[in-house]
Amino acid sequence: MDERTTNPTHTTMSDTIFECVIPYITDPKDRDSVSLVCSRWYHLDALTRKHITIAFCYTCTPKQLLHRFSHIESVKLKGKPRAAMFNLIPEDWGGYVSSWVLEFSRSFVCLKSFHFRRMIVKDEDLVLLAKARGRTLQVLRLDKCSGFSTDGLLHITRSCRNIRTLYMEESTIVENSGEWLHELALHNTVLETLNFYMTELSEVSYHDLELIAKNCKSLVSVKISDCEVLDLVGFFGAVSALEEFGGGSFNDQPDKYKSVPVPPKLCILGLTYLGKHELPHVFPFASRIKKIDLLYALLDTEDHCLLIQRCPNLEVLETRNVIGDRGLGVLANSCKKLRRLRIERGADEQEMEDVEGVVTQRGLISLAEGCLELEYLAVYVTDITNESLECMGRHLKKLCDFRLVLLDQQENVADLPLDFGVQALLRGCHELRRFALYLRLGGLTDAGLGFIGQYSQNVRWMLLGYVGQSDAGLLALSRGCPKLQKLEMRGCSFSESAIASAALQLASLRYLWVQGYRRSQTSNALLAMARPFWNIELIPTRRDVHAGALGEPVETEQPAHILAYYSLAGQRTDFPDSVIPLSPVSSNA
Repeated sequence: MDERTTNPTHTTMSDTIFECVIPYITDPKDRDSVSLVCSRWYHLDALTRKHITIAFCYTCTPKQLLHRFSHIESVKLKGKPRAAMFNLIPEDWGGYVSSWVLEFSRSFVCLKSFHFRRMIVKDEDLVLLAKARGRTLQVLRLDKCSGFSTDGLLHITRSCRNIRTLYMEESTIVENSGEWLHELALHNTVLETLNFYMTELSEVSYHDLELIAKNCKSLVSVKISDCEVLDLVGFFGAVSALEEFGGGSFNDQPDKYKSVPVPPKLCILGLTYLGKHELPHVFPFASRIKKIDLLYALLDTEDHCLLIQRCPNLEVLETRNVIGDRGLGVLANSCKKLRRLRIERGADEQEMEDVEGVVTQRGLISLAEGCLELEYLAVYVTDITNESLECMGRHLKKLCDFRLVLLDQQENVADLPLDFGVQALLRGCHELRRFALYLRLGGLTDAGLGFIGQYSQNVRWMLLGYVGQSDAGLLALSRGCPKLQKLEMRGCSFSESAIASAALQLASLRYLWVQGYRRSQTSNALLAMARPFWNIELIPTRRDVHAGALGEPVETEQPAHILAYYSLAGQRTDFPDSVIPLSPVSSNA
């Protein structure tokens, strides 16, 4: 007989030991596994969990979260699908934060950190949050959010004087005044992170920024909107602990910037409108730079090479494909510590001016052979070969997030399809958790989709664009991918019945988004995947009108969308006219 069933002391001792250990188990996946062992550990997890991430705001209700985790101190809540960042989802689709803020304000007594991503946040929500959490709020992240103004921010900065992080990067904010920043400058002494990067906020006083720098000795990260760097001399002179700065702009004569002091600990940089004439001001401290954002810099391929070769400790680089294959070669030779690389698509006219400003298989091969510590790679390429994908699979053993988009600039890509290159990449990169492949018709056959299913053993999120030939490819993929939780597809032309069959076959699937598929007259085939707690929404085809290059109205057609996801909350009630719910779900959790 097992000693644990006959010796009560053994059981008590085990529980006592585990109560001491469980607070140190912080990985969400480990926590989930722990909570399934027995009812005692389930309750211990509920009592000791400090942070919760809700990947989709309609998967549960605030009351259900309260019932399960009433003692959390930090929450991250995501709203609109990722497609909203590319204007593919109607603006009024949903993702309102109000019901969550109401429950957070009155019931979650330990909450002091809020992170809302791609959600609609109203001024009333910020007012309520300020009143309920004025003394305890430490972190507020409004990440790519919309719906609020500087009036709401004023309530936060006036009432929450212990706030350590105020983050609003890429949010759409209605600006009524700059008083919110002045209030923050007058009364806060503990601020560590201030971020309103890539917003339209312009009524920003550099005197307030300087006062914040003087009052907040722990200030380590500041990312702002456009502001002349020469106006920030006093700010830079006062921020002795600053490690990260983003924003600002260079609008004056290059020689004048010699007067701008460089904080002694600055190692993360993201200067907008940085040009070749201002580069020499970065060179003196380039050797200590660990992360640099050049997405909005005005640099060509040669400028990238000059800067990168002076950054031997670089770990994170974000830039545009103007870096070119030559820049990737310099990166591979000079930056052996590189862990994350993001290469976005640049302006087409700028790429045409700089003949070197394209990324192809040549640059990717150099990168794979030189940057062996790479964990994240997101890149827009003009040309690609199976050989380059095989090279990455052979060398990048630490890669856990891979995203590749093939641009349409070059019509003839000789080495398509990429079936065997994708197979080699997935076979070699065992740590991959996130995988995105956005190609063109003919870029990946049904056999290639079968390889993705077979070798994506640990992939949890996947985005596929313009891949496959027929329904057989999708069905082949769905027979693998045992851990896939989120699947997004665009322009793949699969039928509704194949999509429904794949959703049923993928055992771990929690979320599915599809745009561009073979529609039936009634969409009844999608009902084949209906089951308890599974919501299905349809966004019909619509026409959008936007301004063209010369200001003329241009009409484009947005294909229909399918959005399906598990939800313990039942079917949501805030459907706009642009969304059709296809099936009811049970709300008995």
